[in-house]
Amino acid sequence: MPDNASRPSPDRPVWEDGWTPDTSRAPGTRRLWLAGALAVATIVACATALTVSGTDSDAVSATPTPSRVDVSVPGLIGFATPSQTPPAGRSGMAPGQSQSPAPGRTDTSPSASTPPTSGSAGTSPAARPTHRPPADSAWRSVRAVNYPDRQWHVTGGSVRLDPVGSGRRSDVAFRLVAGLADASCHSFATADGRYLRHRDFVLREDRSDGSALFRRDATFCPRSSPHSGAVMLESVNHPGRFLRHRDFRLRLDPYQRDGLFLADSAFRLVDAPAG
Repeated sequence: MPDNASRPSPDRPVWEDGWTPDTSRAPGTRRLWLAGALAVATIVACATALTVSGTDSDAVSATPTPSRVDVSVPGLIGFATPSQTPPAGRSGMAPGQSQSPAPGRTDTSPSASTPPTSGSAGTSPAARPTHRPPADSAWRSVRAVNYPDRQWHVTGGSVRLDPVGSGRRSDVAFRLVAGLADASCHSFATADGRYLRHRDFVLREDRSDGSALFRRDATFCPRSSPHSGAVMLESVNHPGRFLRHRDFRLRLDPYQRDGLFLADSAFRLVDAPAG
């Protein structure tokens, strides 16, 4: 019987027409071919999409990415880490330039007028003040920005932040002189011929022994502060450490870029009390 013979009517028995199923090919062969062709087409489409995606990704990665700009703190110091970058700049501690806050007023707001500066403290001359303080300056007292009613006070050999009016004048008045280790920085002389120096990172009053270590311990370089009319005092032999008050004691601490440290390490020089 020919392969193309029509299938008999379902209403009539197959033996009446002599029709038999075609057993020369497996059932569903056409469907298998179609499924295979569809699978191949899918694989080709996926491979093409991956190739195009990879090309686009290479093109994007080849595009230069803008570098981040650190605008957090003006005047960066090279030896510090990017997240802890001390300021540098001119002193602002020259006689006649000190500013005293209004009585009872606590000014802890950063000044927007502080010009940005740059340099490497302790190593680059450009980072240091350009003027030299006079050899015999006026007597000054040093007040904290965030405690304007407190000032440096020598007591028991160390320096504390005590209320204004407490102690003798000789314990709260200091003569600002050229730095013993660096004339472009500063040293603080006391009435009895001693100097303020750090020892074990604590600010103390001590008599000079003539050593190079003492001269460095007693020398502090003024740096710009974000607080108006104030300065930060950096140790000449421990770059990156600044004088700050903590528990009302003066000590050297590593620079920290937070509001509390910036306020604790900001000081204003005012005229020493008379008498």
